Amino acid sequence: MDLTALRTAHPDHWSKATAIRALTLDAVAAANSGHSGMPMGMADVATVLFERHLKFDAANPLWPDRDRFILSAGHGSMLIYALLHLVGDVQFPIEELKNFRQMGARTAGHPENFLADAIETTTGPLGQGIANSVGFAMAEEIQRATYGDKVVDHHTYVIAGDGCLMEGVSQEAITLAGRHKLSKLIVMWDNNNITIDGPVSLSDHTDQVARFKAAQWHTIEIDGHNPDEIDAALTEARKSDKPTMIACKTHIALGHAAQDTSKGHGALTDADQMAAAKAAYGWTTGPFEVPADVKSAWESIGKRGASERQAWEERFDKMPRSKRETFNRALALDVPKKLSATIKAFKKQISETAPKLATRASSEKVLEVINPIMPETVGGSADLTGSNNTKTADLGVFDIDNRAGRYVYWGVREHGMSSAMNGMALHGGVRPYGGTFMCFTDYARPAMRLAALMQIPTVFVMTHDSIGLGEDGPTHQPVEHLAISRATPNTYVFRPADTIETAEAWEIALTSKKTPSVLSLTRQGLPTVRTEHKNTNLTEKGAYTLVDAEGKRQVILIATGSEVSVALQARDLLQADGIGVRVVSMPCMELFAAQDEAYRKRVLPGGAVRVGIEAGVRQGWDQWLLGERGKFGKADFVGMDSFGASAPAEELFVKYGITAQNVADKAKALL
Repeated sequence: MDLTALRTAHPDHWSKATAIRALTLDAVAAANSGHSGMPMGMADVATVLFERHLKFDAANPLWPDRDRFILSAGHGSMLIYALLHLVGDVQFPIEELKNFRQMGARTAGHPENFLADAIETTTGPLGQGIANSVGFAMAEEIQRATYGDKVVDHHTYVIAGDGCLMEGVSQEAITLAGRHKLSKLIVMWDNNNITIDGPVSLSDHTDQVARFKAAQWHTIEIDGHNPDEIDAALTEARKSDKPTMIACKTHIALGHAAQDTSKGHGALTDADQMAAAKAAYGWTTGPFEVPADVKSAWESIGKRGASERQAWEERFDKMPRSKRETFNRALALDVPKKLSATIKAFKKQISETAPKLATRASSEKVLEVINPIMPETVGGSADLTGSNNTKTADLGVFDIDNRAGRYVYWGVREHGMSSAMNGMALHGGVRPYGGTFMCFTDYARPAMRLAALMQIPTVFVMTHDSIGLGEDGPTHQPVEHLAISRATPNTYVFRPADTIETAEAWEIALTSKKTPSVLSLTRQGLPTVRTEHKNTNLTEKGAYTLVDAEGKRQVILIATGSEVSVALQARDLLQADGIGVRVVSMPCMELFAAQDEAYRKRVLPGGAVRVGIEAGVRQGWDQWLLGERGKFGKADFVGMDSFGASAPAEELFVKYGITAQNVADKAKALL
């Protein structure tokens, strides 16, 4: 690569792009770790994007109508950190770059959305950024249709690498984007032909341009180091009626001794090689020093969008007051004032009529009263709409000819759906929820973990939650999945016992601002166990006494979901024998763990023997059976310690011992 020709042909551009490369080399060397090559290779693309196309105001990184920039190739995090420092983002002074990858710095090894306002999403697990971007673009379409293009009209730009495109979730993402003609989504592929192990050809021969074309994308191929070609491609992309993939042919670690090698992917810290690269760039300042004229030019780029933002604010202020209030409320993740009263009225009706319903059907009934008063909800299902019960009549279907539709048919794309829902939540102004079978949290898992890590309130509606789904058998019967979700930090896992607990779980999920929720719902019908109406949201406590003992309390039965009714039946058997039994419903272990000691002691006092009942594995239960004043030898568990089988549900519960009689027998054996 002739760097001299690049420098002389476009000197102003070269100096700005070189600032990114130099800062990357300095920061990675200071940390003695990181990934130098991608920022060095994509510096030209990023410079043209920020200088000539990206709509943003560095002084107001949360401006709602900004263009979104997603670094899907998150290992190249110094690209975004260098850019944010250069444009004058106050959260990225030079000290942050000097502390790259150090404790407490905003400049984490991979970009983390909660550390800085201008970082749109947490990337690093490859493919997640490009999958998030589909949700960003969908949210923009929905909001533009709802509020008008004077208030919502922006693009989503993505830089993705070879690894992002190898990950399977990228296929789910790009076919979704192509199907929905998300024309404001523009992906810039860093086509450098290098992975950690060596050239891409070691493991892949995919024609990526043909792949995107087949998914109904507009495609453009360019020299990723030629600013004129980059500019022309971005201009063309913005005019397309399809999403666009720009294949940017680049050189990883441009200008360094490790250029075009797998070594160039990682940390380039050799002092002599760094000095040689900077000399080739014509960069003469010391470490972390940017010439004043170059920094000034970049800061002008950061201010370029200020007038456009001010004009937007004037347009926004002219929008009808009710629309402004709804827009701001949804953006702040606040719920309508009437939500609480709506849930209370619904609960009262259910406690009086006491229907027997599968909690997936209960969930649909709750959504029927919530969705009309929360226009920011966007529902969907991974090709299981009729089974997940996630669609209500008022939503309308999101499609090319109905951008205001609030229901997405995601197809058989659990991972893509979950990642895109995260993108919607990150975009702002939208509260996404989507459904599949509980067993297929396995397919959605990477995105569910990232929702928790990113502190966003995505709602995962997981139905068919146990052997209770019956004949579909062990491939579809979740056994370990509750434990997996509960093991994830910052996640609410709800397993409601009836329609009332389901309503309470939805209220918590939709008022959460920083915690995602998993709703584990049944296929089989369950009786209403809460027949006495209470305005209080008892699920908010995580666990509570559903029925107390008659006479001396000798046994506490703790159950979730479909097994709460089993616990109540077991109580009847034990009480008939003169054994006092308290039944505790525990719809959310995480919320119960968050209660103060005094409340937990009231619900789970010492003295009585304990039996936990849940049609899943025991893992996670001993905190409540042996801890919290429980004792080894005075506690047992009724649940699953193997995979299930294909048979009618009622036969399966007998086969695996999840019956009232077995619970009663276990309790007696402990006394």
